[in-house]
Amino acid sequence: MSFAGKVWRLLVGIKDALALLVLLLFFTLLFAALSFRPTPAAVREGALLLELDGTVVEEVSPVDPFDALLSGTVPIREYAARDLVAAIDQAAGDERIEAIALDLTTFLGGGQVHLSSIGAALDRFRAADKPVFAYAMAYSDDTVMLAAHASEVWVDPMGGAFLRGPGGSNLYFAGALERFGINAHVFRVGTYKSAVEPYLASEMSPAARENAQDIYGSLWEEWRADVRRARPKADVVRASQDLPALIAANGGDLARTTLAAGLADRIGTRTQWGERVAQAVGEDDFNETPGAFANTGYDTWLAAIEPELPGAGVLTGSQRAIGVVTVSGEIIDGEDGPGTAGATRIAALIDDALDDDLAALVVRIDSPGGTVTGSETIRQAILRHKAANRPVVVSMGNVAASGGYWIATPADRIFAEPETLTGSIGVFAVVPTFEELLGSYGINSDGVRTTPLSGQPDLLGGFTPETEAVLQASVEAQYGRFLDLVAASRKVSRARADELGQGRVWTGGSARQLGLVDQFGGLDEAIAYAAAQAQLEDGQWQARYFDSSVETFPAMLAQMLGTQARASTKARDPVALLAAGEREPVARLLADLARVFTLSGVQARCLECLAALPAAPASPAQARASESTSSPLAMLGRYLGLWPH
Repeated sequence: MSFAGKVWRLLVGIKDALALLVLLLFFTLLFAALSFRPTPAAVREGALLLELDGTVVEEVSPVDPFDALLSGTVPIREYAARDLVAAIDQAAGDERIEAIALDLTTFLGGGQVHLSSIGAALDRFRAADKPVFAYAMAYSDDTVMLAAHASEVWVDPMGGAFLRGPGGSNLYFAGALERFGINAHVFRVGTYKSAVEPYLASEMSPAARENAQDIYGSLWEEWRADVRRARPKADVVRASQDLPALIAANGGDLARTTLAAGLADRIGTRTQWGERVAQAVGEDDFNETPGAFANTGYDTWLAAIEPELPGAGVLTGSQRAIGVVTVSGEIIDGEDGPGTAGATRIAALIDDALDDDLAALVVRIDSPGGTVTGSETIRQAILRHKAANRPVVVSMGNVAASGGYWIATPADRIFAEPETLTGSIGVFAVVPTFEELLGSYGINSDGVRTTPLSGQPDLLGGFTPETEAVLQASVEAQYGRFLDLVAASRKVSRARADELGQGRVWTGGSARQLGLVDQFGGLDEAIAYAAAQAQLEDGQWQARYFDSSVETFPAMLAQMLGTQARASTKARDPVALLAAGEREPVARLLADLARVFTLSGVQARCLECLAALPAAPASPAQARASESTSSPLAMLGRYLGLWPH
């Protein structure tokens, strides 16, 4: 027994030691994650390597560390357009950076306004007598738009370019709903509020087709103009309209076809491209991999220039601050974001700015809209700045439509880009009932009502006429409120606001002609205008960005997982590129269903505008409604228990 006891104690000791080692290893890794960040000392002479392995966005969404660790998957990386532009501009004036190596192999795209601003930054870099070398295997519209601003564009021998242009097919499932006995009760105002058409019809209405042709035609023309300015020799018309004949003329070789269309300058592998970059900036003395060149990575460079980033400076002397608040993503009630426009969170940011001695407020909007209640919460917060006699200026990004335009109405001046999608002044609501479906199985409803609204909505019996009337009246009242805001903001009659409304989407160019926006320009121009309105001259002000803080651990985890993200974002040949494009309508359908059928109240949302942005599924935050939502439709949703009370 004595020997057995000693063995047992030995095993227990080994177990305790191993447990202690595991705990020590865990906390060591946790400390490393919390303290990790690229060091500015790692900046090297050579090229700035922009290996864009994800999407370009207005505001980067935080990484949920538990989701990332437990799921075993790495989220697609997001790059803030503002940071990319700042990184390129700072590199143009730094003697350590001799060139930019733009690797677009796994680039997943971005909004046209963002890509245009990055392209302009690349032009400024080249104006400083520094070259830009771009490489990719498969070039899509977004990839071509960036690569067009490079000094040399390389295409892989196994690759090529496909120009598809905006637009495509929508899915209409009114027939399927009828077949399965599901009634989609639609309440809307606006001839062009076509976001609800898939639930009502089997094809696009003439009004929706007219609107889509206008906005997509304008976006395509702006895209072609941008590429032609940057790359005059590119034959965009033939490459997009007569690609089969162009491929046949080049022996079926897609890479040679891309070269013949002027969309690329040289054909070569990534190794050969790297060797070309090395000729310009020198070889990498620490990396013997073929094609390696001296470079500084994007994250390292961003850490090095952090004090020079917009809004990072400290006010000096008599300088005043111009506050900048971002509204990015779909607007919902609650604290969600960044990347989703949680109205409570954004209103708190705006109110925090109210407590500061700001000279003016600039609201950057990149949102297709969302709930009416969330939009109004943000608008009310902006009005508190106007009550303090501060100039308020709105800068529109890729999209500022529906609820996004609702938020813009208090502005003294609205800036937009020609590619911006805006307008969509209209509201809608969709509520599904299943009386026919369940009735087909012999399930019926019966009961006693004290009022026409008792027990409504009834999943089996459907809506009473009174319920239908109440919900439609609620939507019409919200639309009338929207018209009043637009009429007062734009100084037009209510009838004219209705003409500009009706749910129609406008590009920035049309919106400027119609008076929905005041002038073209980006965020920098909007900030400068706000400073001028505050009677401040150059040197007397600085921009101060009011952003929601991102927790350290998720941010560091995202950086630590960067190499894994690049590995998981596979290079796509031209066929894979087209296949990925075919999946986007299905992804949007699933996201639209999640948004529409969660009964999150009356919506001021432009689902049409989402087609102009990279496809993304609805987040859990977007799939639930806030407790603060109090519209009649939201009350019905809470009654059904479709979201937390």
